[in-house]
Amino acid sequence: MASTNICVLCAKGTRVAGGYSNRVRATKFNPTGNVRKYPNLQWATLPENIGGGRIKICTRCLKGNKHLELAK
Repeated sequence: MASTNICVLCAKGTRVAGGYSNRVRATKFNPTGNVRKYPNLQWATLPENIGGGRIKICTRCLKGNKHLELAK
């Protein structure tokens, strides 16, 4: 079973980012901690010649029409 936060085509998943806010640079030490960043997944319609349906892919793959290249 695939996770709901992973792009099916490029396997882009979540990542941990962050650490400091901009106020840290001007005031006393105040770490903000890490934040989990999620990929921007959108529903994409598959072509009818490979069965149709929908999959969730990231917007980078959507803009590159990677879901349409599955039919080739």
